[in-house]
Amino acid sequence: MNWRRFNGEQLRLPIKEEVRRAIVRETGKGYHLKVCIGTDSQVKGAETEFATVIVFLREKHGGFMFIHNEKTLQQFSIKERMLVEVARSIETAYELCDLFTEYDVDMEVHADINTNPHFKSNEALREAMGYILGMGFAFKAKPDAFASSCCADKMVN
Repeated sequence: MNWRRFNGEQLRLPIKEEVRRAIVRETGKGYHLKVCIGTDSQVKGAETEFATVIVFLREKHGGFMFIHNEKTLQQFSIKERMLVEVARSIETAYELCDLFTEYDVDMEVHADINTNPHFKSNEALREAMGYILGMGFAFKAKPDAFASSCCADKMVN
């Protein structure tokens, strides 16, 4: 998987090593970190683009993120697409969770799913919540899921 910084610079090392270095660098500067992982998608014609972000929050000192984009021609119902977003976030969180434990960094998985039952994405809420919580991760949905609904949303071209 190709990951990049917000400025477009490609990450050269595997994502786990880049995240480890970021945690060591930022905690070494005295920052208390929290990491939020989220995915959003957008359908354009026959193509669906997914953007997954790893957002590092420095308590009271801003933040930064790593971004991964991927496109597919696979067709999804709205519920399927929401669950694929969650699966991509969980895959990333699972790959990195031992680092967060090792360095005592709080982590949340954010789902771009509306908690209002009048929205179509709400159909996936129970499954997504069960999936995330069942993996042992903290969970946020809209309107609190800024990693997916704001950060990843801006990264889907």
